[in-house]
Amino acid sequence: MLKRTPVYGVYKALGHHPDYWYWILRGRPTRSPHLLKQKTVREYGEKYGLKTLIETGTYYGEMVAAMRIHFDHIYSIEYVAELAERAAKKFARYPHIRIFCGDSRIVLLDILALLKEPALFWLDAGYYGWVGMQGDQQRLSAELEMILSHPHPHIILLDDARGLTGQNGIPSVAEVKSYVESKFPQRQVDVEFDILRITRRA
Repeated sequence: MLKRTPVYGVYKALGHHPDYWYWILRGRPTRSPHLLKQKTVREYGEKYGLKTLIETGTYYGEMVAAMRIHFDHIYSIEYVAELAERAAKKFARYPHIRIFCGDSRIVLLDILALLKEPALFWLDAGYYGWVGMQGDQQRLSAELEMILSHPHPHIILLDDARGLTGQNGIPSVAEVKSYVESKFPQRQVDVEFDILRITRRA
């Protein structure tokens, strides 16, 4: 029942700091805490001078809320209508934040058309149904193709890289790395703290 209330996002956010320190105490296992993910998104935006953040998988709007003051524009896509509606209401007072509802393979085309400069993309592996679920296995390749083929040299961060298992039609990290670096030789792929990072080759 708590998940259906407006305070659930706040409740989840309160757990980020304890979760982070518990992760440290456990020796930094594969699954990274949300606070580390926030830090990574913020640092990559600063490192590459990116003013726009695009997210797939809004969920309860935790990343949007955390990045609200760090980016000039934030576009977040949520497939589940109920979650998208809740996030849209939550962030309605912020003119630089837009919540989209729909299939990212369609919505991303509209968002890419709005971009006049490079942006940071935060893609959620859970959105593809990889972690313990059977989802749309073509979604990742379609999104990467759209983003990397766009005229601007965008930076991509993919959450929950452990979901790239190489099983049941799901690509492995090695396969994604090979695909990206062979088709887009100006890009490089690295994984750290369960986040796959596609950046400009130095």
